[in-house]
Amino acid sequence: MPHQRLSSTSPSPKRRLSLPGRRLRSAIAGVTLALSAAVSTGLLTGPAHADGFTYGEDVSGYESDWDWSASPAKFGIIKATEGLTFDDSSFARHWDEIAKKGIVRGAYHYGHPGNDPVAEADHFLSVVNAQPAKPGDLLVLDLETADDQSVAQVNAWAKTWLEYVKAKTGVTPLFYSGWNFAETYGYGLADYPLWVANYSEAMGAVTPPADWKSWTIHQYTDAPVDQNVSSLTPDQLRALGRR
Repeated sequence: MPHQRLSSTSPSPKRRLSLPGRRLRSAIAGVTLALSAAVSTGLLTGPAHADGFTYGEDVSGYESDWDWSASPAKFGIIKATEGLTFDDSSFARHWDEIAKKGIVRGAYHYGHPGNDPVAEADHFLSVVNAQPAKPGDLLVLDLETADDQSVAQVNAWAKTWLEYVKAKTGVTPLFYSGWNFAETYGYGLADYPLWVANYSEAMGAVTPPADWKSWTIHQYTDAPVDQNVSSLTPDQLRALGRR
């Protein structure tokens, strides 16, 4: 089966900091050191030039000290918010560091269909809009859990969130999910560029789920950090973002 980012027994890497007690400080420090070593030793060289793909990375507060200056990424997408109340404490720092690097940047919201989609969207926009914006900034809905809602309810929730953010910002948000989740809940969302996680397919070899005809970003591994390729150039990615 294709890899799905979230399972019933394993929390998504994108959610780790919003789940209290998941990691001891020493463990977090160890991961940070390992990631820094991966950059310094060239393990994260990134396929920025491979097969015409554009290489990028996405992080959250779990990688709060990620060194963007040493990263080969041509785009970086970072967690801003989750649900109705959770703000990622490292968002502002990542936002600023990616701006300094001068690459395409984006912000994502981890959605919970058990809540009001408009309230969640307003929460996301309040946090993102509190930071300096620039043309080309991407906005993303990360949807990986159904919260015990039906397929129809999850699908309607996603449409409401995406339509609301587009109406408020003029930006068509990207839709992120694992392949299996998108295949189940993503029908009717093909107007929104697809960022799909599938670790069982080679970099850039993923086929789009549901009724998408193409993918925009493929997240192909989460080791040692979430790594992605885009079928678009950096300028084409920027064209999807803020004006």
